[in-house]
Parts: sequence; structure tokens; C-alpha cells
Amino acid sequence: MTMIAIIDSGIANLRSVQKGFERVEADAKVVEDPRALRDASGIVLPGVGAFADGISKLRDGGFIEPLLRAIEEGKPVLGICLGLHFLFSESEEFGHHTGLNIIKGRVVRFTDVALSGNGCSARSRLKIPHMGWNRIRIERQAPIFKGIPDGAFFYFVHSYYVQPEDESVIAATTEYGLRFTSVLWRDNLFACQFHPEKSQALGLQLLKNFASLT
Repeated sequence: MTMIAIIDSGIANLRSVQKGFERVEADAKVVEDPRALRDASGIVLPGVGAFADGISKLRDGGFIEPLLRAIEEGKPVLGICLGLHFLFSESEEFGHHTGLNIIKGRVVRFTDVALSGNGCSARSRLKIPHMGWNRIRIERQAPIFKGIPDGAFFYFVHSYYVQPEDESVIAATTEYGLRFTSVLWRDNLFACQFHPEKSQALGLQLLKNFASLT
């Protein structure tokens, strides 16, 4: 099988992700049946919106156990935006919520204090959410970075960011008042805070690189 399964989390523009893969000639399908993950050659976990709603939809849809099993078996998995957050132990978004605990760490909110305390005056505080184009600093040469230069720009939309306990999983970081993890990589597991499907040529390159791993 060479089909990439895009999990229908019910809270993402799934068609735009699918179209991104189509543009790099990769076979990707949005799946509503968790059994489809078993036969897929790779899995994409997208998401936008609130953490609690998203993780509930994954549970209610029966996706969590098949996803965990696929990761354990070594199948390539790509998390996008909220899909990155789901991988962590817990999130503080609108309360305290338990994540998949695949990556030890927390999902925390950008704050005015944090942003203004890193070289920003009160008058020039950065806006929340972090929205628009920003560059990544490559910390480790992950396979999904093939053909992507250090300092490349990608498109972000988020108010929360991840704090992994083990910094060895960080593949790239980005500056927005503070330095945060923008790409994670551990073995067959990849995840990015930005939206590759909205990031033009380099975003498509990243999707192509992921597809090549499947």
C-alpha cells in the first residue's frame, strides 16, 4: 500500500492537506474509519482549533489506539499544528487536558509577559495568536528537511506552543518573542507547528519529503 491516510479529526481543513499531497503526486485520502490506518503507508494527523475538542473527536472516532499502534510499528506519522499538540502529555488550553503522552511535555500559551520580556518593549508587544510567515532554524537535519534551507519561511497560526521535556526531539525552532519548537522529530514521528499545506513551494517540499518516507 502507498496510500497516506489523513485522519478526519473533524477540526481541520482536511481538503487543503489532501490537495497539498496531490500537488506532489502522492496518494493521500481523508479517512473516517480508524481501520484504514492499518493498511496506510503513512499517517497525517492534522488539526486546528481547541485541544479539548480535537482530542475528544479522536477518542470518539476510535483513532487513538490504531494511531499509537502505527507509531509503535514504525509507520511514518506527520502531525500538523494541533496534531503536534496532541502528541504531548498535557495542554493548558482552556483548562487542563490530557494528551496522547507520546512525547513527554506540555502545551502552553504565548503570554504578553513572555513575549514582552524577550527584548520587546511594552509598546511593541507581539500579537497573539502568532499568525503569518516566520522562519525556522534547523537544529537537526530531519529527513523531511531535504531541499529545505535553514531560515526557510513557513506559515503559522497558533496561540499555543509545545515544551518537550527531552530537547533531543526538537528538529527546528522559531523565534516569536521567545524561541519555541516548530518541528519535532523522533524516529518515524514528525510534527510541525506551521501549516505546510499553506506554505507554498517549501511547504509542498516538506509534504513530498514525508511522502517519500512512506
